[in-house]
Amino acid sequence: MKILLTGANGYIGTRLLPVLLEQGHEVVCMVRDKRRFATESDFGDQVKIITGDLLKPETLEEIPADIQAAYYLVHSMSVSESGFSELELQSARNFTTALGTTNCQQLIYLTGIVNDTGLSKHLSSRLAVEQELKKSGIPYTILRAAVIIGSGSASFEVIRDLTEKLPVMVAPKWIQTKCQPIGIRDVLRYLSGVLSNEKALGQVFDIGGPDILSYQEMMMQYANVRQLKRIIIPLPLLTPRLSSLWLNMVTSVPYTLARSLIDSMKNEVICKEHKISEIVPGPCFSYQKTLELAFEKIEQNSIVSSWKDALNRGYLDTSFMDQVKVPQNGTLEYKVKMPFERKTEEVFENIWSIGGNRGWYYVNWLWNLRGFLDKLFGGVGTRRGRTNNMTLQAGDVIDFWRVLLADKHHKRLLLFAEMKVPGEAWLEFKIVEYHGQTFLSQVATFRPSGLWGRAYWYAMFPFHLFLFKGMARQITVFKAQ
Repeated sequence: MKILLTGANGYIGTRLLPVLLEQGHEVVCMVRDKRRFATESDFGDQVKIITGDLLKPETLEEIPADIQAAYYLVHSMSVSESGFSELELQSARNFTTALGTTNCQQLIYLTGIVNDTGLSKHLSSRLAVEQELKKSGIPYTILRAAVIIGSGSASFEVIRDLTEKLPVMVAPKWIQTKCQPIGIRDVLRYLSGVLSNEKALGQVFDIGGPDILSYQEMMMQYANVRQLKRIIIPLPLLTPRLSSLWLNMVTSVPYTLARSLIDSMKNEVICKEHKISEIVPGPCFSYQKTLELAFEKIEQNSIVSSWKDALNRGYLDTSFMDQVKVPQNGTLEYKVKMPFERKTEEVFENIWSIGGNRGWYYVNWLWNLRGFLDKLFGGVGTRRGRTNNMTLQAGDVIDFWRVLLADKHHKRLLLFAEMKVPGEAWLEFKIVEYHGQTFLSQVATFRPSGLWGRAYWYAMFPFHLFLFKGMARQITVFKAQ
């Protein structure tokens, strides 16, 4: 069966793709930028990749006319600017219009449970998109999921950060809201199970696990699994804005995503019907089991995808990969060229392992302080860490940087800053040879935005003098224990 997969670089799409290929389907992945697709993966040459921007109908002409089914896995949870609902709705309209020129016989959409009253802006937007897809005339299958739990999911990472870091927690009133968490494996089982299933056509299904829990109960069960003693004190005085700022400071999620999560957490997400079990039979994993499975992946360094893989400003923003070519004009630079005698592979392995648990090799407390200040101003901070401690590819996150280029063959790593700065910043590492000597080349490039941008660069320059030189030196001599 020939399938169109949107959101192929996202948390769900990245995990669904190998499932579909294992079932023998031909998959066409639609992305906005082919450079972000993991072409070096085991299945990279088994799929067709096309580019398309759902807000630009003229870019959707590459969608093959002979597709038989399509997955719509596009959301903008981290977008909080006004007007995002209209943009999501327009994306859905453009998509269904494009599908109308194909042989598509099934449109599958994964959304959130919307059984409560007084829905948040984001859940209301998801419902509006669902209604738009239904009007397309294409047989649809809608899966409404509760909180999705799995290694790398935003919900799991929030619960993990809160429970691991705070022995005593003062929490807002949404901590008592009930939900029905579901494991990522069961979500994938349902997504693949409804495909080409005639009984699923024209149907809307609620999907959730066997447990109905409050967010407080979810955190306490997490604490039990991790053998932690935790005290949670609900405090109804915390407003949504204060709760979002608090979540932003304590967890790895940026403020925009924190606000979206908080706004949606006021709504109960509980299944009102269970007819999906008749279409795709089989029990779902319990909440505790999903936690155990998530930690198996984390301990094995085999997290397939993460919420952090999405762009910092959400799906509807421009592609960060346009920054892959570091500009030469109108920029300020600080260069370090550090000679070394060690094996090139050993030094580059240190580059490849930078950030996350490894840190930045030199005065890590200063990097953490910069991350803390970034969080104070609504930035991403350094708590995002790395998706995987062993591998790197374009689009991955390293603390408050985004990987633009990860080239092992040419021994080059290029990062683009996602912290709050008055301009744009790049950090490049590469191994070079000159006159028989091997060097680590490390270049920090900054394109200031106006006078304030230049003032920022020169104010930080004294720190750059010892920070970047010290980091380069440590990269060349560091030996992992």
